[in-house]
Amino acid sequence: MMHCANRSARVGACSIGLVVALQIATAALGSDRWPRFRGPSGQGVATSGQAPVQFGLGRNLRWKTPIEGQGWSSPVIADGQIWLTTAIAIPASEAERQAKLAGKTAGGPKELAGSVTFKAICVDLDSGQVIHSITLATEDDPDPINPLNSYASPTPVIDGDRVICDFGNYGTWALDRDSGETIWKTKYDVDYSVGPGSSPVVVGDIVILVCDGIDQQFVVGLDKRTGNQVWRTDRPPIRASNVEFRKAYSTPLVVAHNGQTQVVVPGAQWLCGYDPATGRELWRFDHGDGFSVSPTAIQVGDLIVFSTGFMRPVLVAVRWGDDGRVTQDEEVWRVTRGAPTKPSPIAVGNWIYVISDNGILTQVDAADGSIRWQERLGGNYSASPVLVGDKLYFCSHEGEVSVVQAGPEFLLLAKNELEPRLMASPAVVGEDLVIRSERHLFRFHQER
Repeated sequence: MMHCANRSARVGACSIGLVVALQIATAALGSDRWPRFRGPSGQGVATSGQAPVQFGLGRNLRWKTPIEGQGWSSPVIADGQIWLTTAIAIPASEAERQAKLAGKTAGGPKELAGSVTFKAICVDLDSGQVIHSITLATEDDPDPINPLNSYASPTPVIDGDRVICDFGNYGTWALDRDSGETIWKTKYDVDYSVGPGSSPVVVGDIVILVCDGIDQQFVVGLDKRTGNQVWRTDRPPIRASNVEFRKAYSTPLVVAHNGQTQVVVPGAQWLCGYDPATGRELWRFDHGDGFSVSPTAIQVGDLIVFSTGFMRPVLVAVRWGDDGRVTQDEEVWRVTRGAPTKPSPIAVGNWIYVISDNGILTQVDAADGSIRWQERLGGNYSASPVLVGDKLYFCSHEGEVSVVQAGPEFLLLAKNELEPRLMASPAVVGEDLVIRSERHLFRFHQER
């Protein structure tokens, strides 16, 4: 792990703190930007405006654009551009499948492509026309993935005049947003067992990648201008002897607590906080034996709330101590009923909402972890919900978007039929929703 104890590093840390404070303030105001996974705050919240409640293929649809290939990366938006990634997979032959998957039963069922081409797509926000379709690389010997994953699941991040597109062990690219040209590329060879999933974030001048594979687990910070590694920090030791129980796929949460910027990353067994400027581990919390953690953590007041992943997911709330650290003594509550393994939680004031993988929506009181109500929405879920104003949006694999009124009682406002599969988390721009299905990108507008 590399540390920079000089004046420039201290100045860099201060600039990161200012950037995060501005990002949080911008997120609270709402804007026409949704630049990373789960929006400006990284917590799925657009607090101003009202997106459409009822919409579909024949209602409140601005445009519908075909997207080649397949990918579960969410759309990100800035300055009239929508960016997303996709992968064009050529099916493997039966002989290739048998040869490469023989004896590989660990990690659950797997799919295999004969080759995969990785692409970045830019779509005009107003018209829905494709501006750029950029081929980044082709892999002739791709690893198997889980059938619920894709070869393009990490969400890109827009930062200034560039967009960072990550494909896990297949590479990370920084592209010029105007020309589509590659500024830099880097690659970390990590075995994710079932394909990559964690999305990058940018904090100040640092691009942060989480690399929690079965063979190695670490977090890395790259110089966003050059792609050079600034720091690399190994994750804490994991008890599990089975390497499949060491993997995780969560995206970092960037928060400011008591004037200190922290990057909070759930992983197998551990929830950890890091200094984004240096990569220094600030604290670690042992949450148990959960692994394959996909949901992002959220901040609710002075709490961090996160899900522990497989085998049995648990929703956990911990509190920062007076010194800005989280210890085992800072656990506040645990909820076992309805906790998700894939969708992230979302908060509205002191209420926390979680949608389980099999469609059970639960409202939890952040004060004590008590369950206020549970209702079945139906369907299966991987996408994380978004909050627009006082309404929550939940997208199912089956292509249905449920709109729920935030409040003390359960109130379902609408069920909107689109098309399967809705695996990517939606984005919000102004009063519009941008939603990605398996084959299309949609923009729905607020009816006037």
